[in-house]
Amino acid sequence: MIRTLINNVKYIGTDDTDLDLFEGQYIIPDGVSYNSYVILDEKVAVLDTVDLRKADLWKQQLAETLDGRRPDYLVVHHLEPDHAGLIGWMLEEYPDVKLVAGARAIQMLPQFFENIALEGRTQAVKEGDTLSLGQHVLQFVAAPMVHWPEVMMSFDHLDGTLYSADAFGKFGALAKCGFYGGEDNDWSCEARRYYFNIVGKYGAQVQAVLGKAARLPIRHIRPLHGPLLEENLGQYLDLYNTWSRYEVETKGIFIAVASIHGGTMAAAERLAALLREKGAKRVVVSDLCRSDIAENVEDAFRHDRMVVAASSYDGGLFTPMYDFLHRLQSKGYCKRRVAILENGSWAPSAGRVMREMLGAMKDIEIIEPTVTIRSRLKQSDLPALESLAGQLV
Repeated sequence: MIRTLINNVKYIGTDDTDLDLFEGQYIIPDGVSYNSYVILDEKVAVLDTVDLRKADLWKQQLAETLDGRRPDYLVVHHLEPDHAGLIGWMLEEYPDVKLVAGARAIQMLPQFFENIALEGRTQAVKEGDTLSLGQHVLQFVAAPMVHWPEVMMSFDHLDGTLYSADAFGKFGALAKCGFYGGEDNDWSCEARRYYFNIVGKYGAQVQAVLGKAARLPIRHIRPLHGPLLEENLGQYLDLYNTWSRYEVETKGIFIAVASIHGGTMAAAERLAALLREKGAKRVVVSDLCRSDIAENVEDAFRHDRMVVAASSYDGGLFTPMYDFLHRLQSKGYCKRRVAILENGSWAPSAGRVMREMLGAMKDIEIIEPTVTIRSRLKQSDLPALESLAGQLV
């Protein structure tokens, strides 16, 4: 779609509602957008391209937007293929265009485009460098590891716009979630799932960028995925500050369950009922075997307490729970209180493995006691479950 923004800036991004998995692993039932922009000033700058999946539509929109003009610059904020798929085509189609990017991105370009001719056609920029287009002046902000090492953001001093690369992005095609953040019924839901699964490991790096952003008079945030953020920017910045500091967003208890034959799930549901009886305001139960692991990661980070309930399996841990805890560790899960509920028919082993995996994470407090059931929850197990519920509440 083409949308006219302020001060001769055009949006020429595309929706992708046919893609089932983002980065080959994240379920996106509402698709995703690839955002791209054109600044029409004394000089013309194209800000990022799109995924090759939407090449024809993007080329058509670019030609319509340029209306006979030739681009002077192609600004590359992020080299991931869903934003950089048409760099090679741009350099062939417009021989005079200058590619502007960080030195690391320019170094990496030949990895994605074989035999690409770059000599004399690139302009490497670093933190604080500017690119004048006339009235628009882009100031570059280095954002390494948010979430690739070559990422640059840029700030347009004319209209106070931060072109934020993947930061402040979210899943969902714009036709479904709205073009602007304010049109989105619940921006934070898919933005949270996006953040913790895509960027979550790099909280320290996000904090560094937020520190730089605090010194800029930002009035608009235009990410590479998801709605453009034009109003109430404080709420988006506050959420990113909470997420990147690994602080608690919502007081509540997330119960993650990996059950083979239903016995562990029945125990977890009984625990949830006890928690509610004891006054817990928010208790969320998720079946790891049947739900999106990315949503479970999101819920684990969102809440201040978690219960991991799993069956023993092959002398270790039932694989859906193992995969979940491994994912949490890889994303930097920390600063939370966690309780353990294990099930084992002859030699319970799940609790030991879960404790070991949680022990490898930073600032995790294990809530005692660990509760062990044998095959099915029985009346004799209730005192231990009651005790655990009391410790959680």
